[in-house]
Amino acid sequence: MGSIKAPTGFRQSGSRFLDGQLLIAMPGMADERFARSVVYVCAHSEEGAMGIIVNRLAERVDFPQLLVQLKVIGPEEAIRLPAEASSVLVLNGGPVDTSRGFVLHSSDFSIDNSTLPISGGVSLTATIDILRAIAQGSGPGRAILALGYAGWAAGQLETEMQHNGWLNCPADPSLIFDTALGSKYERALRLAGVDLGHLSSDAGHA
Repeated sequence: MGSIKAPTGFRQSGSRFLDGQLLIAMPGMADERFARSVVYVCAHSEEGAMGIIVNRLAERVDFPQLLVQLKVIGPEEAIRLPAEASSVLVLNGGPVDTSRGFVLHSSDFSIDNSTLPISGGVSLTATIDILRAIAQGSGPGRAILALGYAGWAAGQLETEMQHNGWLNCPADPSLIFDTALGSKYERALRLAGVDLGHLSSDAGHA
């Protein structure tokens, strides 16, 4: 696995963009990589968008194993991690740069020049220092680690939304960090005020 680096090419945007919102894949989503996905938008501007899928578990890796692979801790330390570190979920954050890690976390933790405050008490840090802090028990109160991210070129996300690919709504941090991944899609739809049983492929905005 490659080293964890901060994302580049994205910046926080103005209020007309979707920073800090959830994107919920509509039933008619044509791209199978995003079927039934819930994406937290970390950055959105006229230059493009970047987000993390928050309801898809990464395969064949857990957080202690990842810390060992990255040499943050030794194998013998993996069994002595603080409980909050052992329980950090490793998610499949999206199809772009899957060898890179991105930590979404509560805003009670920050690293100068590395942490991006997003919205509503949620921040993004993509340096290995946050993994060391979590392993030592001095990291954020809530965190998930995503391998890879979802990215859109300039105007691409807007086009997909116009073609009924996504529903958007304000994010709830409790849903973002919840470990019950299997029900996140339905709960995100309810957060947007939508009943899955009555949902057509017509997109809308909450």
